[in-house]
Amino acid sequence: MNAAVPPAAGRFLLSGNEAIARAVWEAGVRVAAAYPGTPSTEMLEFLAAYPDVDTHWAVNEKVSLEVAIGASLAGARAFCCMKHVGVNVAADALMSQSLAGARGGLVLAVADDVGLSSSQNEQDSRYWGRFGHLPIMEPSDSQEAFEMAKMAFEISERFEVPVILRLTTRVCHVKALCVTTGRREERPATGFSIDPNRWVLVPGTARKRLPLMFERDKALAAFAEQTELSVLMDGTDRRVGFVSMGPAALAVREAFPDAPLLKLGFTHPLPMGRIRALAATVDKLVVVEETEPLVEREIAAAGIAVHGKDILPSSGELSYDVVRPRVLRLIGETVPESDLAAAPQVFPRPPTMCVGCPHLAPYYVLSRMRDDVLISGDIGCYTLGAGHPWNALDTTICMGASMGIALGISKARAEADAERSVVAVIGDSTFLHMGMQGLLDITYNRGNITVLLLDNRTVGMTGGQEHPATGRDIHGDPAPQIDFPKLVEALGVKPERIRVIDPYELPTLANAIREETKIAEPSVIITNQPCVLIDSHKRKPPFVVNEDCNGCANCLKVGCPAILVTRRETKVGANGRTRELAFVEIDTPFCTGCTLCVKTCAPKAIVEAQR
Repeated sequence: MNAAVPPAAGRFLLSGNEAIARAVWEAGVRVAAAYPGTPSTEMLEFLAAYPDVDTHWAVNEKVSLEVAIGASLAGARAFCCMKHVGVNVAADALMSQSLAGARGGLVLAVADDVGLSSSQNEQDSRYWGRFGHLPIMEPSDSQEAFEMAKMAFEISERFEVPVILRLTTRVCHVKALCVTTGRREERPATGFSIDPNRWVLVPGTARKRLPLMFERDKALAAFAEQTELSVLMDGTDRRVGFVSMGPAALAVREAFPDAPLLKLGFTHPLPMGRIRALAATVDKLVVVEETEPLVEREIAAAGIAVHGKDILPSSGELSYDVVRPRVLRLIGETVPESDLAAAPQVFPRPPTMCVGCPHLAPYYVLSRMRDDVLISGDIGCYTLGAGHPWNALDTTICMGASMGIALGISKARAEADAERSVVAVIGDSTFLHMGMQGLLDITYNRGNITVLLLDNRTVGMTGGQEHPATGRDIHGDPAPQIDFPKLVEALGVKPERIRVIDPYELPTLANAIREETKIAEPSVIITNQPCVLIDSHKRKPPFVVNEDCNGCANCLKVGCPAILVTRRETKVGANGRTRELAFVEIDTPFCTGCTLCVKTCAPKAIVEAQR
């Protein structure tokens, strides 16, 4: 991605991710690392366009945070970003570093996917602040994202603690006018200070750090009570008062402009004194927060009467249309039931793979083997294999889980599944992220698993980022490239059980999958064609459907969205059986010429388009 750097000074239309990148650069950060994950990905992409910051894609979130921690220990300001589920991967380092603290300012930007736009769960990252005794800041728009990101480094250094900047999809991706100062604060690294009693976290030293952490908690709580990051917006309507944060606070202000609102920018520790003072001036206090009732529970635990999830939804975004009718009913106004109903759904647009995607063929083959295989899936573009027309995934849990899940299934198969082979499907970036350990476990424990390693030479689902097997770094410069056949052999797979196959060679791929699933030892089939959306993909001449189409619909089973049904017919054969026919055409301008549909067409009705 070629991100554009805004000019030196002025007022610009920036997304939250762009604003944070700008703030990180201006704050004098020297090192920044991340693993791509929507909605956080663009932070590092935009930051990579700025000079003076060492930016790189790490192999996973844990490593990216450890890189940032190392830079902080060396006395430099450091930045790390990830989506909410990435913190699960990075938690080991995060929880330990909470005890050790930070030297150079250390900020972790976590993007929560409220509403599950592109995630397998709706995790609330604010728990990590409570769990790890870490301060949390929550911007509500791009301007606040810019300001809070800069201030987070100051807070980190003042209290010698990592700071979590909690964002949501709406903040990350929505653009707003944002002011930039235009100057970078040059802050050279001060060097690593050798201090085993702080940085070497064995039980003896960690135990000594606990009292210091608790003292830090008290100092942060005092800071929360007086910081301007949280502001009381007064109002004349005292029937209800609000405590809110992030984009939800904007919805509250729009829905009840005359009601008092304590808008929290610094959300952990909570300014309980300020909250108690607000509660004393209103008839009812309502907490509006996405997604878990963390703040609500803490206020209730402090003995303050409060409403929250008893009237508001526990998941999804809290917009004006969600907040206003429910609070009106709480304060005694009549609200039609229709106003409380869920928002109408737009016309469904189920996600699907791209035209000519190299993942189409493996799922076409697996869909025709459903009676013979159990299929463990993973996180990436290929997760779409669970959908129509393939229906070719049985599990998807989290990044890298396909390996361990497959091994567990194979070790505990019921008698009814005894004849079914187990297949694990994983992408190239996901394999490097967390799949290598799973494959090692399969080989070490002699698992009877066939692994489909779908190498499309990019991090596809998040927009085409680089990784250690693409041969390029975040700037597009040449980088060392992992050799997958050598890597999986090093992890214990026998050379004769490793196959590298062009997925567009459909018969070859189908034969390989059928053969390997019948062999009782670990095997890996590596597909080797690039994503159709990256520069290294080369389009071939497109195809059209001629008048010989007999409506058999075999080509539709490939799942390519360039193949369109023009009409359907029902035909009764001489034997009295009914056949449903679907006559098709190809949206030729979108066709990549991959030939997969050609290989499924018995009447040879799919031919190369005339130029």
